[in-house]
Amino acid sequence: MSNMRTSGITVLILLISMILIAMTVSSVLTDSSTGSVNEEDIDQMTQETIDEISSYLQIRDQKGKFYRIDDELKINKIALLISPLVTQDIDLSHLTIQIDDGDDINILTYSSNATTENSGCVFEDDIWNELNGQNFGLIVITDQDESITEFDIINDCGDNAYLIIKLPNNMAMNKRDKLKLTLFPDIGITRTIILEAPLPINPTITFE
Repeated sequence: MSNMRTSGITVLILLISMILIAMTVSSVLTDSSTGSVNEEDIDQMTQETIDEISSYLQIRDQKGKFYRIDDELKINKIALLISPLVTQDIDLSHLTIQIDDGDDINILTYSSNATTENSGCVFEDDIWNELNGQNFGLIVITDQDESITEFDIINDCGDNAYLIIKLPNNMAMNKRDKLKLTLFPDIGITRTIILEAPLPINPTITFE
């Protein structure tokens, strides 16, 4: 079933890539003032389109945890479970993240801290002590070749890692607060999600 799913996704990506390539080339041919297009330009556009699609990061799960901050229960830890859409090298050290709560915007960069989860408790791992509200880290769940911890490369559709963020206190999420989070890879498609804090019925929550 897993192989069938992967094959289906790959076919879909190829179809989308071919459509985008055809549209791009058609646009260039239409807009070209000289009436001719260099073959190298077409090759470059083709490769750029394939790179855009194949470097897409999936977000498989979105979790947060409430802590007592200024006598209120607020979410200040967020963990996003990510994996590549297809088998392709994606350098996570070049990823930047923008968080926007409607009042402030922070840009987060990679902390160069990645660890493999062994304790069974993602939100209590020691790696959180390395985060300061201006960076993010990685907690690896599955990574057979250890490319994430050794080289900051996520490179297989079977790889899974939590991208972890510690919010500064002024951006910690109270119930019903919303946070817009955007992933900016160095190559590929930008991904934006909206997180809304639920009622603090349980300490650890899954964002809808």
